[in-house]
Amino acid sequence: MKRLIATSIGLGVAASMLAGAASAADLPKNVSWTAYGTTSSGYANGVAIGNVLKKKYGTEVRLIPGKNDVSRMIPVRKGKADLCACGAAAILLQEGVFDFAKKKWGPQRVFNLFNNSKGRNGTTLALAKDTGVKKISDLKGKRMAFVRGAPALNANMAAVLAFGGLTWDDVKRVDFPGWRQSVDGVINGQADAVIVSTVSPHVQRLAASPRGQIHPVFDHGDDAAWARARKEMPIWNKRMVSVGIDLPSNMSGKTPYEGMGYPYPIYVTYGDRSVDFAYALTKAVVSNHSDITAALKNADGYGIDRQVLKWVMPYHPGSIKYYKEIGAWTAEHEANNQALLKRQDVLAAAWEKAMAMKLDGDAHLAAWKKIRAEALDAAGMDVPFR
Repeated sequence: MKRLIATSIGLGVAASMLAGAASAADLPKNVSWTAYGTTSSGYANGVAIGNVLKKKYGTEVRLIPGKNDVSRMIPVRKGKADLCACGAAAILLQEGVFDFAKKKWGPQRVFNLFNNSKGRNGTTLALAKDTGVKKISDLKGKRMAFVRGAPALNANMAAVLAFGGLTWDDVKRVDFPGWRQSVDGVINGQADAVIVSTVSPHVQRLAASPRGQIHPVFDHGDDAAWARARKEMPIWNKRMVSVGIDLPSNMSGKTPYEGMGYPYPIYVTYGDRSVDFAYALTKAVVSNHSDITAALKNADGYGIDRQVLKWVMPYHPGSIKYYKEIGAWTAEHEANNQALLKRQDVLAAAWEKAMAMKLDGDAHLAAWKKIRAEALDAAGMDVPFR
């Protein structure tokens, strides 16, 4: 069965709510998920969680690193991995945009489980200090890394540029095959900036290199700049950044500084994963958040007080079951979740219309872009990535 958004998948999840009681101790002995590469903070999060689950429940976590957003989702789609510890690509996947606009993908009915949310680290640029950039608008004419097959990274880069009143037309795009290679490209002088987490271990190499690195500041008082950025990447949130590599090297010269962040990793799966599985994994991670943080300092966003339950993609019924059990799931959360499920239905219908046109290549992409925007507009819904 294809993992394309379909009513049958949604009904399958609803029906599985009838499953018997489960607990965190009911976790399977083996769980697998995809993640960014071995030098990423997302992979490090997986190692920390895996150590805790092994100690508490005897569960082995197998991490499958992938170079880009598409390669990380393929094993999940094929059922060879249970979930994805994704970045912003989770949203792009749901929306069916960028690389996920291709006919073999399309908008997917993916569900959130839990996230590393409201942390103290940020998503930012690894910006070479020797560029002399003092504010984001100074990026004009600089060489910006573009990671092939990683639309989330590239959408974030577009949002950074938009914050400074710029577009890709104002800078020099330098393509790389993977995220780690893009960081190496900045170190080696091929590019000037790349999207990273402030706690990505690989950033330490740039900070220690002759070029050095500096963190840009996203002025929290510049509402116009934030509005421009969120049109490119709607999940951006203001965040005071206090955890990261070489934090004193930022444009304000102060720590914490005004930065940007969103949940990372974002843990998503498909609707055919059982309620019992999603419930047990969510409970195991969220209830053991303090042990996870003790294992990895920057994995401090898993507690229930850090979860953003009213968000931009729906939660899996198994996770909702746990959130209800501990009294965290409110009527407001449920209303938002239902609206997001309706959004997925609108996207599904729009995709069927686009596929019925039997177009290929650029013609298909152009038609889908137009049909998607029209469908969301007609439903009174936001149209990011228009």
